[in-house]
Amino acid sequence: MSSLYQKFCKVSFDENGVLNKFEPVCPDNFNFSYDVVDEMARIAPEQRAMIWCNDKGEEHIYSFKDMSEYSSKTANYFSDLGIGKGDTVLVILKRHYQFWFTILALHKLGAVIVPATNLLTEKDIVYRCDMAQIKAVVCSGEDAVANHVETAEPKLKAPIIKISAMGSRDGWDDFDAGVEAASAEFARRENSKDDDMLLYFSSGTTGYPKMVMHSYTYPIGHIITGSFWHDVKDTDIHLTVAETGWGKAVWGKLYGQWLAGATVFVYDFDKFTPKDLLEKIEKYHITTFCAPPTIYRFFIKEGMEGYDLSSLRYATTAGEALNPEVYNRFFEYTGLRLMEGFGQTETTLALFNAPGTTPKPGSMGKPSPLYDVRLVDEDYNPVAPGQVGEITIYPNNTGNVGLFKRYHLNPESTEAAWAGGIYHTGDTAWMDEDGYYWYVGRTDDVIKASGYRIGPFEIESVLMEHPAVLECAVTGAPDPVRGQVVKATIVLMKGYEGSDELVKELQNYVKKQTAPYKYPRIVEFVNELPKTISGKIRRVEIRNQDKSKA
Repeated sequence: MSSLYQKFCKVSFDENGVLNKFEPVCPDNFNFSYDVVDEMARIAPEQRAMIWCNDKGEEHIYSFKDMSEYSSKTANYFSDLGIGKGDTVLVILKRHYQFWFTILALHKLGAVIVPATNLLTEKDIVYRCDMAQIKAVVCSGEDAVANHVETAEPKLKAPIIKISAMGSRDGWDDFDAGVEAASAEFARRENSKDDDMLLYFSSGTTGYPKMVMHSYTYPIGHIITGSFWHDVKDTDIHLTVAETGWGKAVWGKLYGQWLAGATVFVYDFDKFTPKDLLEKIEKYHITTFCAPPTIYRFFIKEGMEGYDLSSLRYATTAGEALNPEVYNRFFEYTGLRLMEGFGQTETTLALFNAPGTTPKPGSMGKPSPLYDVRLVDEDYNPVAPGQVGEITIYPNNTGNVGLFKRYHLNPESTEAAWAGGIYHTGDTAWMDEDGYYWYVGRTDDVIKASGYRIGPFEIESVLMEHPAVLECAVTGAPDPVRGQVVKATIVLMKGYEGSDELVKELQNYVKKQTAPYKYPRIVEFVNELPKTISGKIRRVEIRNQDKSKA
């Protein structure tokens, strides 16, 4: 078996075998498609790159040779349609295997891929196409989002090329037919490592989504993600639960895993059920696994006793803060310690629990050696252990590998994010005496009540342990005496109804589980919480509603 990641970094380890130094090595013309996928096809052509299956019983297995050839065929097909260097292409392919052909082809062409979720509405598509100056859209011809693209098209500022995969569609170019007819010979097109490569629309928790632009150096930043957080080797089958419209897909289904020579497992489904996913882990002998804490919660509620998960040797989590209760229950079932990590659309892995360390349940771990991560106050002064500060990244000698280039066409937001010459994540945390980071919340979410700084996550974690609570959001509500008071907006489990008695019960529950000053003085029961299209809670919307009532 083979892997390539050692070519693109210099690493060292401490006396316990834990990674403590990482120096990226990025050639001036680095291109993941040519230098990793095509190179793997040359040195280990039959090595398995991907196992793909769907909820209809279909299955495909692709070697690195297959991925190299299909990406070249797709690049030729796109080139014939007029897509070239610098063009932006909106790609809405859920978990279809055509996504991998497409992203690798666009890298080869020097075009910019703009991944997006199939949950987009007509309004979302108009916004993204106009803002990113989209030249072509690739999406599933059988999916409802294609209807939204068609109704959005007359409202766009510029014409687009429409390409449908997984089914032909009138008025669209047929992806599958076009790729099959194309040549598998594609000569390398040169690019600079600093060229635009990948654009994500941020989740938009506080406003309209911003466009996060990454360069060709970005995949090298994910060597740590794959080899030193997911712990994948070239013999592993790795499953990350993520739809390709979100950044977590390339974190766990592409760059770091293929740099390590591992097999990525893709389960293409429309509706998530824990039973189906547990069966896939058992059937395909998944060895390493990554999912947000919500998935683990579903596994625990489903009951994991009836499944043979003995193939799993490593499990990680990210995407939202990890509740210690979930950590403990998963450990009881599997004997595996969930290794949490933290990063953003703008970064690669910034904080993580590394292989060879013992995690502290609920902690994000320690800073990645790729970055110079520091906790600072409003004046950029370091904060002492136990004090809350903003997670920031200071420039170092890596050339900002893994960090975004800019907020595309938005110099004001870019300048604000890099105020003082450092990158501001907008997330807050505190560090314990052992150097472990503990998440508090977004800078806008921190509640300042009666002189206390209160992070919403700790209170939300306590409330989520109560059997009556399905979902909750903790925010600061205006108060004439205290400035702000803690408010909990709660969606109840079936069988529970909001009442004064339940409010008191929840308040007392929080008082007993955490410091008394943190209990929610206001409790509101709602049918649903305001969320972004990616499912993140929009606390800003709750705060704005409360301000308008004050």
